[in-house]
Amino acid sequence: MNSMMTNVEVARRIVAENNGQLERESLHAFADILVYRKYKKGERILDEGEVCTCMRYIEKGLTRQFYYKHEKDLTEHIAYEGGLVICLESYLKQAPTHLMIEALEPTVLWEINKADIEQLAATYNDIGVLYRKFFEFSLIESQVKADTLRFEPAHERYNKLLQLHPEILKRAPLVYIASLLQMTPETLSRVRSSNLNS
Repeated sequence: MNSMMTNVEVARRIVAENNGQLERESLHAFADILVYRKYKKGERILDEGEVCTCMRYIEKGLTRQFYYKHEKDLTEHIAYEGGLVICLESYLKQAPTHLMIEALEPTVLWEINKADIEQLAATYNDIGVLYRKFFEFSLIESQVKADTLRFEPAHERYNKLLQLHPEILKRAPLVYIASLLQMTPETLSRVRSSNLNS
């Protein structure tokens, strides 16, 4: 599976999806640092103990971030086309990660290397603003998710995911969706069926 898009097209899409604006020269400089990668279904993109040295933009496919706790596999995040995947703590500290990333479908990613984007952000003001937006978006998304898990009952959590990310409910295995929503597969089945019947 090859990319159907050029680096510049991907750069334009990343900028648009993060509500950014780049001058032509900045856009081309940004496009030049994007690195194309593809992964098979089930392939590990980032492993425990590795350092997250880049953000990853998903052109096509589905990825899952997860970790192990007491021998259990827990899903932290599921992303698909248009998503930026990053293990934030590992990325910012340049320290080994506990979070792993795997492809749930055949996946095409574009890597944005930390050293490269930081050099561009220091050179081009508009890229500096875009880079900040990547973090803002990631932090807001994390906060919304944390609040949902903290304050909302199971059916509300399911409905919020249905409203914000219907693709995940269509494409991800149920066991991972249940883990993402911090409920058992049985509870998820109950919530889904009561939704269909209401």
